[in-house]
Amino acid sequence: MIEHYEFGHIVIGGKSYYSDVIIYPDRVDAEWWREEGHRLSPVDLWDVVQAKPEILVVGTGYSGLMEVPKETIRYLEENGIKVMVYRTGEAWKVYNRLLKEGKKVVAALHLTC
Repeated sequence: MIEHYEFGHIVIGGKSYYSDVIIYPDRVDAEWWREEGHRLSPVDLWDVVQAKPEILVVGTGYSGLMEVPKETIRYLEENGIKVMVYRTGEAWKVYNRLLKEGKKVVAALHLTC
């Protein structure tokens, strides 16, 4: 569960992170970075596709500056993954709700911008 989010800082399972993260059911990838910075491409999500979640919640940043192109959404959907895109301030709440509902969910969260 995510306990707290603010610009550049997130608390997951009692641990603080200060860089972008992907939250898998069994781990947190705090080394996540995108090939093109503020543009999310399919190559950035290869590990997510391998994890085979039902849903990927994408947090586009505090101000929503990370772009999620249609081809990235199409790639995920073709791999059986529903995509939900929000600014990170909303995305973390959606992730927690889906987790409580028992969904197999992964979150990819940009913490700044």
